[in-house]
Amino acid sequence: MNYYELLFTIITTEDYQQDLLINALGEIGFDTFEELEFGFKAYIPTTDFDEEKLSEQLLPYRDMFTFSYEITLIPQKNWNEVWESNFEPIEIADKIYVRATFHAAKPEFPYEIVIDPKMAFGTGHHQTTSMMLELMLENNFEGKNVLDMGCGTGILAIMAAKLNAAEITAIDYDSVCFDSTIENSALNRIDNIIPLCGSKEAIPDEQYDIILANINRNILLDQMERYAEVLKPDGEIYFSGFYESPDLEIITDEARKHGLKYIIHKKTDNWVAAKFIK
Repeated sequence: MNYYELLFTIITTEDYQQDLLINALGEIGFDTFEELEFGFKAYIPTTDFDEEKLSEQLLPYRDMFTFSYEITLIPQKNWNEVWESNFEPIEIADKIYVRATFHAAKPEFPYEIVIDPKMAFGTGHHQTTSMMLELMLENNFEGKNVLDMGCGTGILAIMAAKLNAAEITAIDYDSVCFDSTIENSALNRIDNIIPLCGSKEAIPDEQYDIILANINRNILLDQMERYAEVLKPDGEIYFSGFYESPDLEIITDEARKHGLKYIIHKKTDNWVAAKFIK
């Protein structure tokens, strides 16, 4: 799959202005962002890109502050090279070490996750993924039946397996993510992850103890009713991929409609990961 890279330069900026643009782009299919000193890069599959829709989405912000962007086509081969050249190991809460196949192991960490860097989202570097991993460390996955929605590289599903979950169903609509989850499960010697390619319609008619959903606000709102249907009473659900303001209140209000109670959330750079219980 090929991607478009949009390099945004913000001329006059406050922190919230960049967040507004990223949130607006997430609503029209942009799925990966890289923050820079004077702006950010945004990525979208070429099949999902609509330049007219982009212009309409950005129009309200033209009068609020000054920004510009450049569009570059990123073929899959070059995209993978970009990931690999920029992939550095990360450490989370002194317990999780996430590395690529070409990095040295660190056996002193209780949990090591090996991710082969492709264009699938979820290497642990983004604030939302790292916060989800932190939340997972703080909770009990032993013997639990887990659903990972928008699994990307499979990193959260792999972590659930390492926390001794009984079985994990990992779903993503992108075939690259589906393949990546299979490959990364094998790299980590995990055999209890069931990968599926699809969206909410692919969720099996089962009951889950825990649901992990690190996607974006609009998809979470659209899929939340289905999550609630397959989550056991007293089951836990972890949401991420959105901002504290205004998204957390919107997510919480929608969750309440489906019997999901807000418990706690983490925040990094206005990004949020939140825990709810049914």
